[in-house]
Amino acid sequence: MKFKSGTRRRALEYERDWVARWKQDKTFEKSIENRPKDNSYVFYDGPPFITGVPHTGTLLVSVIKDAVPRYQTMKGKRVERVWGWDTHGLPAERYTEKKLGINSREEVIQYGIEKYILACRTNMVQTGSEWEDTVDRIGRWVDFKGGYATMDKDYMESVWWAFKELYEKGKIYEGEKVLMYCTLDATPLSKAEVTMDAGAYQDVTDPSVYVKFQLEDGSTLLAWTTTPWTLPANTALAVNEKLIYVEVSVGDDKFILAKELLTKVLQNEKHQPLEYKVIREMKGKELVGKSYKPLLGIDRGEGAHKVWSADYVSHEDGTGIVHIAPAYGEEDFALAREKKIPVVHTIDENGDFTEGDWKGQNVWEVNKQIAKDLKERGVVWTIDYIRHSYPHCHRCGTKLMYRAHPSWFMDIDGQREKMLEKNSKINWFPAHVKYGRFAKNIEQAPDWNISRDRFWATAMPVWKGVDKDGKEHVKVVGSYAELKELSGVELDDYHRPWVDDVTFELDGVSYARVDKVMDSWFEAGSMPFAQFHYPFENKEKFEANFPGDFIVEYIAQTRAWFYYMHALNVALFGENSFKNVIVTGTLAGNDGRKMSKSYGNYTDTNELMDKFSADSLRYLLLSSPLLSGEDFALQDKEVGDVARKLSMIWNMYDFFTMYAEVDGWEFEGEISDPLESLKNPLDIWIVSRLHQLVAEVEKHMDGYNLPDAMSPILPFIDDASNWYVRRSRRRFWKTEDDGDKNDAYRTLHYVLVRLAYVLAPFTPFLAEELYHNLTGDDESIHLKDWLPAGRVDDAVMNDMDVTRDYVNQGLSSRAKAGIKVRQPLQSITVPGRRDYVEFESILQEELNVKEVKIGKELLLDETITPELKREGLMREVVRHVQAARKDAGLNVDDRIRLSFATSDDELSRAIYEFRDAIAEEVLQIEPSSSSGQYAHTSNVKIDGCDLEITLEKA
Repeated sequence: MKFKSGTRRRALEYERDWVARWKQDKTFEKSIENRPKDNSYVFYDGPPFITGVPHTGTLLVSVIKDAVPRYQTMKGKRVERVWGWDTHGLPAERYTEKKLGINSREEVIQYGIEKYILACRTNMVQTGSEWEDTVDRIGRWVDFKGGYATMDKDYMESVWWAFKELYEKGKIYEGEKVLMYCTLDATPLSKAEVTMDAGAYQDVTDPSVYVKFQLEDGSTLLAWTTTPWTLPANTALAVNEKLIYVEVSVGDDKFILAKELLTKVLQNEKHQPLEYKVIREMKGKELVGKSYKPLLGIDRGEGAHKVWSADYVSHEDGTGIVHIAPAYGEEDFALAREKKIPVVHTIDENGDFTEGDWKGQNVWEVNKQIAKDLKERGVVWTIDYIRHSYPHCHRCGTKLMYRAHPSWFMDIDGQREKMLEKNSKINWFPAHVKYGRFAKNIEQAPDWNISRDRFWATAMPVWKGVDKDGKEHVKVVGSYAELKELSGVELDDYHRPWVDDVTFELDGVSYARVDKVMDSWFEAGSMPFAQFHYPFENKEKFEANFPGDFIVEYIAQTRAWFYYMHALNVALFGENSFKNVIVTGTLAGNDGRKMSKSYGNYTDTNELMDKFSADSLRYLLLSSPLLSGEDFALQDKEVGDVARKLSMIWNMYDFFTMYAEVDGWEFEGEISDPLESLKNPLDIWIVSRLHQLVAEVEKHMDGYNLPDAMSPILPFIDDASNWYVRRSRRRFWKTEDDGDKNDAYRTLHYVLVRLAYVLAPFTPFLAEELYHNLTGDDESIHLKDWLPAGRVDDAVMNDMDVTRDYVNQGLSSRAKAGIKVRQPLQSITVPGRRDYVEFESILQEELNVKEVKIGKELLLDETITPELKREGLMREVVRHVQAARKDAGLNVDDRIRLSFATSDDELSRAIYEFRDAIAEEVLQIEPSSSSGQYAHTSNVKIDGCDLEITLEKA
């Protein structure tokens, strides 16, 4: 293959071209089909919501999801990559409701569930072209056409199967617990889906009230709460029997509170201490069992309005006396269950009071008013206001309440140890996540609330009936065929409301479906098998390829997708669902905040790629702290910095093709390791460095450590460009066609082609373009096998490292002395001789010294003689002539006629003394005639002296 210089394309041009060519040639499809089915590598893609818009933050994992499969494909694996869409749940519902102008669950019902569901479906089948175009542009290979969506009929049937399997194993049960609850969406949420969103917890100001509860004996207990809206639901008080309590008089009031909290509680509005008198002291256990009058005069029945002991009552804050409203607090509810305290609901599913003075009013609108009203009645002793972090619905932004709610749960506690044991077998990167966030989440996770009181999701496959004796019966259905057998009904769509209408009779009992839907995280956790419609189809394929080899998402998914997939698949199959996982940090905008259109804190991804290249963006993301699980703020300038560093590859390519074209050097079509036949230490060194790089990248990629896999690449490119090519320039320049020159061509070509292989997973466009240009091979580099590392010549490597260290120290000494490198010096003394590299000539050329001496320590002779000074002037002259050649538009091999004019005697003497050296350096064949017409004239200054340079092509 012959080479022609000056034909290289810009990144924007070749990146777009390769996207089109890969599609046209079906290169991605070939990369799968030409790998054996019995050597599969299973990659799970965590799908985005179809309503989302792709930006660099959401595309981060797409880059990783491309790089790892590309590498595994090159290692001979068959890596199928199928896109998926999350289409169910609150995100999709809120998206639809905004379009319809609907603002609550109640309004959905008024609008009509069928019309609402059809609207949701329409919104979810909107084209994903914006995603597809951007994913293509960033170089990710993934099958969009064969992708799945969680709303697909087959996918939902697999979810039904999983639900029934778990139910029959006793891992799913119905119960009532206090859950995070959104009053606008009228549904409970799981803690994980709230806590995974950094913006879900917001600072709010709430009334902090001290409430007086009158005991039957006439004394008063002072309790504290930051949720006045729960007071109408009060049915008990709790103290700690181990604490000391006191009765005090404060002005006209007398009440009891914990002794250790006296000074903290007894303050005025300016937080100044109030005067008080201690009347008596008692132990907490003396208060236990006492009865008090109902707060608002409503008797809540047997077991209500008593004082109980609870270990969670402390002297850290409040008064040491806790108001108990079991329907609206986790600890309250648990105590109520244990002590048979009545649980009273005073608020409906939409957050409106159902009784009392605030009936019909929304809890969040009237909360502060309740505090004020009770203060006026004398029930509240004092009101303060506190600023604290409080959970909000991560989808609609409504303030959440803790509310006892009937739901369906999956038993986590019963399999907690199994989940921890299976986690120990997973390879996590970064490793600290394994026994850190992920294990701790498993240790602390409650039973999973898997039901939602919503509409657009997989319908919960539970039917209930009541027999003639009033006994409730439950029938869980695991397939559409089973439902047809029971009811005779087969549906085109098993969403609500159509599935709600399916009823059947069994053993004399009429059954109707429970109107709940599945948590969308249950659907997400089902992805490993549901994407295959398992067990109804692809049974062998799934079972042969489970668990998956690799997944990746950002850190918050340790509480969400990673966790739910682990929980569900350990429960179903007793096994991990994934073997290797990369956890990324969070990508922030250029101001350090979350990427957001409203903040305007990031450049559009496509604009960024068009400006700097997709490969540069990919490289920056893959090599950033994000891949070590740390957060990272994306600055456009850093993408540009990477682009500049990667351009050194093209500088080497331009250098190579320019001289290969001049000399007619050709590639013979075989990429073979030249190390054994090389003689020049520079060639041996750079090939050894290349093999070292390949081994390091391979080792870390095999361990899913992308940061360490990428960290040696740019230093290698710098070594190749700024050491190997720079030091080899004269070998390419020389006119004689000897073996050393051919070895230089062979070596540089081999290094660039092998570099394309190394870069292929990370910068696929650059790798493809470089490989194609250097080999002429019509087959994509992404269809090639990874080339293993070759031999490394340790002796040459070591000697070159030491020699380069001497150079760096010598340059540092020059810099400290303020002596330019172009100024020759007499000598440098170094601690030891090197045997396997051109040790002396390297130091002489790099440090511009006449001789190299061996001594005890590195010492640079900084004496500048008149002769050395003139030689330094000659070096400056050569530099300016080379610049003039470039300005004149001459080619590198053009010979010139040249003359100088200066009034400085010392500069004239330097030019005369070193006339032969100047001529050789600048390709001068003869002086120019003073009467000739010159192509180019330059006027420069050297050490303050004027010099006129005139030259023309010979």
